[in-house]
Parts: sequence; C-alpha cells; structure tokens
Amino acid sequence: MKTDRKINGDEVLMEIKRVKLDSDDYLQELELRYRLLREPLGMTREQVCSPIEMECEHFIILDAGQICGCVLLHIDSPTTGRLLQMAVDSSQQGKGLGARLVSALESYAAKQGISNIHLHSREAAKGFYGRLGYVCYGEPFVEVGIAHIAMSKEIS
Repeated sequence: MKTDRKINGDEVLMEIKRVKLDSDDYLQELELRYRLLREPLGMTREQVCSPIEMECEHFIILDAGQICGCVLLHIDSPTTGRLLQMAVDSSQQGKGLGARLVSALESYAAKQGISNIHLHSREAAKGFYGRLGYVCYGEPFVEVGIAHIAMSKEIS
C-alpha cells in the first residue's frame, strides 16, 4: 500500500505495509512502540509485547524508509476485531499518518469479513478516534496505569 503526501509543495512517498514477525521491520516496530507507548510509563522493553502479539496483523507506515507509525489488529471473532498498540512518532503527529494507518487497518479488516472494530483509547487519544468515527462506550478504566475508554466503530 502506498500513499503520497506533500510537504511545502514537494511530494513525499509514504508507504503502509503489513509486517512479518520475523523481519527487521518488526524489530523496528517493537522499538517504536516501546519508545512511544511504554518507556514514558516507566515500563521495560519486555513489557511492550501484548499477550496476543503473535496473533495480530501488524501495520507500519514508513516515511523515506523509516518507520514512523504502527498499529495492530487482532481478529477476535469472524465479525469483530480489536485495534491496539497504535503509535505515531511525535515528530510526525498531526500530519494524518495515524488516520492513514487506521484506514489501512479497517480496509484490511473489512476484507476479512470484520464489521466491527473496538479499541481501548487512552484519554489523550479519544478525540483522534472520535474524528475517525469511533464511539465511546462503558465507563473509563485504568490500563497500563493510565485512564482509558472503550470505543468501537461499525465498518463496511
């Protein structure tokens, strides 16, 4: 999957792809997730992996060959999936990369027969997911030591 964007009028080729777990891209994805999602919480590199890590589809976005964002999809049932471990490098936030990653994940999920995606959003990311059509449900809860809210979206 490739996508283009413009910076100061210059076209820059962005690439979104699925990652194989035996690749260098996966190791770089793990490092990005650690640096952005776990290290700020005082967690170790060993705590970056989800218990369902190996069952997930992994998506990354590259800018000039460098991984600058990632997201995982876990297929929970024939019709539901869970988005997790979403991260975009802070230097790249606000440029639409996260939305492109989520769109790629949703497109892949729909092709697999998934009609509903759910996720646990950090409070700080609730607005981002809301702009993409995700709706909050349930009460806030604490996960990895910080406030989260459950959100979901019907996809086609």
